[in-house]
Amino acid sequence: MSTIDSLLSQLTNPANIQDWQPLRDWGLFKTKLEPSSSIPLITPETWQEMGQILHLAHEQKLKVLPCGRGSKLHWGGLLGDVDLVLSTSKLNHLIDHAAGDMTVTVEAGMGLEELQTILAKAEQFLPLGPNLPVGTTIGGAIATALNGSWRQRYGGVRDLLLGISFLRADGELAKAGGRVVKNVAGYDLMKLFTGSYGTLGIITQVTFRVYPLPEATKTLIYTGDLAGITQVAQTLLSSALTPTSFDLLSPRLAQELGAEGGLGLLVRFEGIPASIQEQSDRLSQLAATCNLKTITYEDENETSLWQGLTKQIFPNTQTSTITCKIGVMPTAATQLLQSLHNLDNASLGLIHAGSGVGWLQLNPTTISPEILTKLRQQCQNHQGYLSLLAAPTDYKQQLDVWGYNGNALEIMQKLKQQFDPQAILSPQRFVGGL
Repeated sequence: MSTIDSLLSQLTNPANIQDWQPLRDWGLFKTKLEPSSSIPLITPETWQEMGQILHLAHEQKLKVLPCGRGSKLHWGGLLGDVDLVLSTSKLNHLIDHAAGDMTVTVEAGMGLEELQTILAKAEQFLPLGPNLPVGTTIGGAIATALNGSWRQRYGGVRDLLLGISFLRADGELAKAGGRVVKNVAGYDLMKLFTGSYGTLGIITQVTFRVYPLPEATKTLIYTGDLAGITQVAQTLLSSALTPTSFDLLSPRLAQELGAEGGLGLLVRFEGIPASIQEQSDRLSQLAATCNLKTITYEDENETSLWQGLTKQIFPNTQTSTITCKIGVMPTAATQLLQSLHNLDNASLGLIHAGSGVGWLQLNPTTISPEILTKLRQQCQNHQGYLSLLAAPTDYKQQLDVWGYNGNALEIMQKLKQQFDPQAILSPQRFVGGL
């Protein structure tokens, strides 16, 4: 046993330390790991234990890769040297659910599905999703800035955050925000940690605002040509209708969901039945004037639809597919999806119609690095971006994963220096090799 292993065993139960084979199999590193190499996966049972381990790593200048359940470790840039993986998976407890105040506080390692089950007992829910990767933890959703289709009504993950606790790189605990809806102290700090990919600290506990479960729901998919889908989408955005989800679908994705006929428009209404019926009728009448086909999903069919959408956008694989997060001006979203279909009709794309943020699922056998570069340029031409999250290792070696061309890199470097001066957390995973 090495000196470091011996020290780690004094800080946590030795049963919480194991060698993690997937790190060698997933191709996460800039240089290939030797078969004999060993990187311990440590799953502390309390944040205090985790803080002590992080303090040791800080003293010894050990490189640390934070994670939850590891389902998104293959997202982002290829890693530099890593000495240990520190998981929050056992920090999975409910701290407080103030149902009357519509807030919930949980540890970062709790799974999103488990939290929704707890909230449902009080007829409440957290509007992250519903189409997020299986196995997502609360901390992982924040660290990767995951947003599902409920973004249309409830905003992104940082809009739901009220408070956050995290371990600094030296192992000390820090907090921002609070447990009440009106407390906005520390709001900027919560923004910083949303989408930071574990480079600034390790999230240990969070407080969210929650919402009542709707009485009823209905989802509709409209399909048609570029002109018809664009017209209906723009009309809906400027109307008084209030969908909770409003996504544009590439032709192949619409087809995979059982709605053939071109580009797709996925709309979900939630609330009282009378309101849902009136709004869906008005939208369907508009769609009919634009020659769009309509499929309606309710009850079990609706549940299956959203489960199928999740599997299409986030397949349960690590690097055999290409997953991109994109952003464009909402007015350019339908044209981008049509261009994607023209380049490769097997590719899948979903873009939130209101925000222009979306996901692409591409096949590396038909989408070359050169085509990805063209897609990125098209996004940038519309004031957007394309980030290559998951891909075979050789793709990440050929391309700038993040493709960031803004002017905030110097600020990000200064923040990294302030939060993690020894650069021990998630080495080289983020923008600019941070």
